[in-house]
Amino acid sequence: MVDDAPEIQELLAILLQEEGHEVSKAGDAAGLNEAFRGAQPDLVLLDLKLPDADGLDLLPLIKKQWADTEVIVLTGNATFEAAVEATKRGAYGFQNKPFESKSLLVAVDRALEHKRLTEETSTLRQTLLGMGGGASPIFQSPAMKAVVRTVERVAPSEVPILIVGESGTGKEVIADLLHALSPRARGPLVKINCAALPRELIESELFGAVKGAYTGAHADREGLFHQAEGGSLMLDEISEMPTDTQTKLLRVLQEKEYRPVGGRQSFKADCRVVAATNRKVEDAIREGKLREDLYYRISAISITVPPLRERREDILPLATAFLRRFAAQSGRLIRDFTPAASERLNKFDWPGNVRQLQNEVQRAVLMCEGQAVDVHDLSISTTPQDPADADLTLMEGVERNAIIQMLKETDGNKLEAARRLGIGRQTLYNKIKLYEIQV
Repeated sequence: MVDDAPEIQELLAILLQEEGHEVSKAGDAAGLNEAFRGAQPDLVLLDLKLPDADGLDLLPLIKKQWADTEVIVLTGNATFEAAVEATKRGAYGFQNKPFESKSLLVAVDRALEHKRLTEETSTLRQTLLGMGGGASPIFQSPAMKAVVRTVERVAPSEVPILIVGESGTGKEVIADLLHALSPRARGPLVKINCAALPRELIESELFGAVKGAYTGAHADREGLFHQAEGGSLMLDEISEMPTDTQTKLLRVLQEKEYRPVGGRQSFKADCRVVAATNRKVEDAIREGKLREDLYYRISAISITVPPLRERREDILPLATAFLRRFAAQSGRLIRDFTPAASERLNKFDWPGNVRQLQNEVQRAVLMCEGQAVDVHDLSISTTPQDPADADLTLMEGVERNAIIQMLKETDGNKLEAARRLGIGRQTLYNKIKLYEIQV
C-alpha cells in the first residue's frame, strides 16, 4: 500500500487484514524504493498523488521491479484520461476516493484472481510443451486429444475461433496453442479480459481513440486491434462485453476494419480473433449477455474444453507435471504421489478444474515431509455427497459438496477456502449464496 495519508493507510490495513491479507505500507516513493528490497507482493494499492512523485510515473517502475504484481490505482481526483493512462502503463484497476469498502474488496479479489489466472496460464503453457517431441503426452484422455487435434487442424486458418469451457480448464492455453501453430505466430498475441475493464473503457481499449474524443483525451490512443496487427487478438469472457460494444465488434468482424472512438478514418483489422467464455452459450444468449448474431460470427469453429472431472485420465499426468515443476522451484526432492494420494486425486471431482489441481499440488509440495506426496498432505476429501443435494444437477451437487467440505476444513475461512478451490473470493461468495450454504 503506497499512500501518504495515515488515516487511509490504517483504514485499508484493517479492511484487508480482516479478509486474511498481509499488508505492508509505504508513504511515498522513497518508501516504495525501500519495499523493492523485500518480498514481491501480489498486489500494490497505489495513490496517484504522492509528496515526492506522481503515481503514474511509478507504475512502469513497479511493473519493472515486480513484473507479476498487479496494481490498483487510488485517487481522489479521478479523470477519464488518468484512468486510461494508468491502464496503459500497466495498472489492473482504478478506484476513486472516497471508496466503498465492498467495491474495493471486489476490485482486490478480481486483481488477485487475474494474477492467479496469469500464473496458471504460464504453468500450463510449460506443461503443454510436453505434448510433443516424443515425450510422454500430458493429455491422455480421448477428449483432450481430440481438442488438440482440432487445434492443429484449424490453427492455420484465418476464421474466428470460440473457446468454451468452465473457469480453470485452460482456455487461454488453447488460445496460446492456436496462435503458436498459426501463420501469424511471429506476430503479437494480444489478450483482453472483457470482464476486467470498466464499461466506459472497453471500446477505446479495443478500437483506440483520437485526440478530443472524450473529456481528457489529449492525444491519440492506439487500441488492441492496432496492437494485434499481424497477429492474434484474444477476447476472453466475451459474454461480459457490453452489448452495444458487441454490436460494434460484429461490424468490425464483418467489414474487416475498425474506427477509433471519435475518429473519421477507418483502419484495416489485420488480426485473427479468438474469443472465449466460461458461460454456456445458450444461457448467455437467452439472458441477453451474448448477441446471437455475434455468436454465429465468432464461432465459425467452436472448441469446447471439457472439465477435468470428465477427463480423469489427465488428472495424474497433469498433477505429476505440476509436482515436478513446484518441487524444482522449491528445491524439494519430491518425486511422486503415493498410491493412496493418487487414488484421492483421481476420485476428486475438481470443481475448480486444472487451476484447482495446480493449487492443490503446489500446497501438497509445501506440506510434504518425505519424497512422495501422501494422502495426508492433500487438503481435498472424498466425502460422499449430501442427500440434500438431490434436487440439484450432478455437477451442482458435486460443486456444492466440495465447497461445504472445504469450508469445514478451513473453519469457515472463505478466503482460504477460495484459495484451495482455485477460485476468487467473490466467486465463492456467489456460489455460497446460489447454493444457500450456511457458513
